[in-house]
Amino acid sequence: MKRAQQHAIWGRRGTFILAATGSAVGLGNIWKFPYIAGENGGGAFVLMYLLCICLIGLPVMAAEVMLGRRGRASPIMAMQKVAHESRNSRSWSLIGWSGVLAGFLILSYYSVIAGWTLEYVTAAARGGFEGFDGTTASAAFSALQADTSTLVQWQTAFLCMTALIIMFGVTRGLETAVRILMPLLFCLLLLLLAYAAYIGDFAAGFNFLFSFRASELSMEGLSLALGHAFFTLSLSMGAIMAYGSYMPHKQSILKTAVTVGILDTSVALLAGLVIFPIVFANPGVEPSAGPGLMFVSLPIVFGAMPLGEVFGTVFFLLVTIAAWSSTISLLEPAVAYLTERFRFHRVAANLLIVFCAWLLGLTTVFSLNRWQDFKPVAGMTPFDLSLFVTEQVMLPLGALATAIYVGWFMNKRPLRRELALDSSRWFVRWLLVLKYVSPVLIAVVFVLGIFDKFVG
Repeated sequence: MKRAQQHAIWGRRGTFILAATGSAVGLGNIWKFPYIAGENGGGAFVLMYLLCICLIGLPVMAAEVMLGRRGRASPIMAMQKVAHESRNSRSWSLIGWSGVLAGFLILSYYSVIAGWTLEYVTAAARGGFEGFDGTTASAAFSALQADTSTLVQWQTAFLCMTALIIMFGVTRGLETAVRILMPLLFCLLLLLLAYAAYIGDFAAGFNFLFSFRASELSMEGLSLALGHAFFTLSLSMGAIMAYGSYMPHKQSILKTAVTVGILDTSVALLAGLVIFPIVFANPGVEPSAGPGLMFVSLPIVFGAMPLGEVFGTVFFLLVTIAAWSSTISLLEPAVAYLTERFRFHRVAANLLIVFCAWLLGLTTVFSLNRWQDFKPVAGMTPFDLSLFVTEQVMLPLGALATAIYVGWFMNKRPLRRELALDSSRWFVRWLLVLKYVSPVLIAVVFVLGIFDKFVG
């Protein structure tokens, strides 16, 4: 309890659930999940994704929350404290370092992509989608990516929005933001779901998303499902561990992790139920349209439907809120470390991290236009390299290290103490999965990703 008094704690019991859900819910749920599900057979991919959430996502998330709450500090400092308590090597603090660094790198390019949503909110609001067809929608998206000044403008705006929340601290900033943003996100999503059911082919969309066809199962789809389950829960980015450090002691970790997993998965499935009925109601739009499904295909639909301006604006506002809640969680771990380790004022720490992320994010901006032909490593642009290093190297290795450390090396007495609110039966099951199942599956994701990039 002494540790809890020296560190900020969420003011209300449900705030951690909202905060962790806000971290997990983002572009991965509303933009990426529908298009990769569309490319990989719909229901077959959804089944593999749900299995991966249960066998990888939830066990590792519970471990990260536990480490954060036990250390009551930023991920780096928390891992140092936990390793010292268990008389383990200080080298295990590299788990915290990796998470904070990965979160910072992801923030640098995520803010650029998130900026696209702000552009589309304004475009929808002014009726910019009216009369769109496949050619004009693709041209508009390509023109946005080629416009360096516009990309930098929206990148800067998104980072400023993020920093503004973090500057106010845990209670006034983070807690207030998540308690407003997450309920608003769910309300907007349910509103769009009702509209999709009314205007779209809801039966076709539902059947595509939930009808299982064994012929659609593939190793490539499994690899994608593993990777996406891993990424969408914000694992190994420092965010969950940082948020866990603010979690009240009298709150069940396993139950909370399951609740966050259910909410996060629900958002992804609801996003699919919003998008696919609209897609199937418009013969010119394919569910397998790839990354352009949201930024190219849906503007065509919104431009042709009644009240398209209103619902297009609401939809992209929803995506903006989801992205905003994620960038907030990516910034917090680095800011927390600077304030704890070097006694930075929270405002100064924000300005420093945001400026560095903004500078690094320019490499993503230029990779979309001026540096398209600059591919220094394995045919990858700087943006592609950032994606590969974070999503396919740092995140899998960070989660693998977390599972191995908690499952095999951490002293079981403090571990059991942190999960004392959970029954012995569920504690034993969770520990067995964390020790034997999750590491194997994470290793599969890592090996398949490396093989696909450099050999396949």
